[in-house]
Amino acid sequence: MPATVGRRANRLATVRRVTSRVDRRIVVRVSIVAAVAYAAWLAIGAFGRPYNFFDMKIYHGAVVWWATGHELYEFVAPETTLGFTYPPFAGLVMLPMAHLPIEAAGMMNALASLAAMAVVLAALLRPIVDRLGWSLWYTVALAVPLAAAIEPTRETLGYGQVNLLLFALVMADLIGLRWRSRRGTHVAPDDGLLLRFVYSGAWAGVGIGLATAVKLTPALFIVYLMITRQWRVATTAIATTIGVTIGTFGIVGDESRTYFGSVLWQTERVGAADMTPNQSLAGLLARLYDSIETPGLLWFSFSVLILALGLSRAAHSHADGDELTAFTLVGLTANVISPISWTHHLVWVIPAIIVLADAAVRRRDASRGLTYRAGSGGANSGLPNVNGLRPPIWYPTLTGLRHGIAAVALYLLFLVSPIWPYEHQLPEVSHYQDGLFGAVMENSLALALIVLVAALPWRPGAEPVFYADRLGRIPATARR
Repeated sequence: MPATVGRRANRLATVRRVTSRVDRRIVVRVSIVAAVAYAAWLAIGAFGRPYNFFDMKIYHGAVVWWATGHELYEFVAPETTLGFTYPPFAGLVMLPMAHLPIEAAGMMNALASLAAMAVVLAALLRPIVDRLGWSLWYTVALAVPLAAAIEPTRETLGYGQVNLLLFALVMADLIGLRWRSRRGTHVAPDDGLLLRFVYSGAWAGVGIGLATAVKLTPALFIVYLMITRQWRVATTAIATTIGVTIGTFGIVGDESRTYFGSVLWQTERVGAADMTPNQSLAGLLARLYDSIETPGLLWFSFSVLILALGLSRAAHSHADGDELTAFTLVGLTANVISPISWTHHLVWVIPAIIVLADAAVRRRDASRGLTYRAGSGGANSGLPNVNGLRPPIWYPTLTGLRHGIAAVALYLLFLVSPIWPYEHQLPEVSHYQDGLFGAVMENSLALALIVLVAALPWRPGAEPVFYADRLGRIPATARR
């Protein structure tokens, strides 16, 4: 009996020690998350601009104006020349907020955008943290405030923009593609029809279609799907876009005719091309030429070149099994070639940073698997001797270093956002007012986007998306 009591006491003591250790670990992690969130808040205050839901006030004023019987595209915000520039379907989606105060609408948009970003980050990071054995909730809890602090996210939240919601719609299709390629692995026998449909990924393409109906630039993803012969998803996206647009015509025909007949082509409604926050190729060229307008022929020529490069690299990334990098390249390409890409549009740098960081970890892990083992040689060594020379001991340490540096540098660039200290406005102030360095800083985000389109690495076999019908046409040896 005493021995039994002693064993029970030992087990209870062990449980208490383990519980105490787990509790301390949770407290430490929560403290770190809180510290990172506070640092992100300070960074937003230090590097961001004053935010007062400026764009949300335009959207809110436009739908209130529309709800009271006026023409949607005739609205002009007080003390500005700005009006509603989105397709009429976006107006229908935003119409319910006409019953809310502006501040409430802005806060609801900010909370929904943060929630959408958290879900997207969890989906994007899960394959990585599973491979590395990290905690998903802890990784996402750190990633959300870090992502919220950089220029595209803080501008989206502060101005009441919808870019994170559109980003989530597009990335939802990426998740659908993953589930479709692993058809049936997420579904239990007792799951209902709804769960079976969701996990089947049969709906992939709807997100891109809805995003295209709200804002036309996501249509480039449909082009990418067609180039990579993902016909079913491309068809779903096209059908969704056309269906939603035709349905909108049926509900608000006058606004639809006004938008597609005239408003769509009035590029001056959104601002001058050379404005500093326009970090597209068109904005870059306008500022380099110190002109309000973009040199059209030069812009078109370079846009075609970047479009071909971006889509070609995205197709190769897809073929190598890295769909996340493929989607990221398409999004970055759309940012570069669009006539206007405000800094809050540049949310595709978030997955670009993830890709670069994961590429660094993958290369370092791969090099560690081939590390030279002391005391062995020839066929027994981790790396073969070349001409009798042993591999340098620093090789595994430096492998992936450039990708890690690139990830950190990209994050810091979009955190600090050095364009604002060198913001200039023609005709009052030349874009070369602060010399060559000032011109480079004012265009730094646009230059970074172009470099990413040309050089963002993909990770072979990272998150492959291949359909069962396509696999059936591939020889078994190739599949293995």
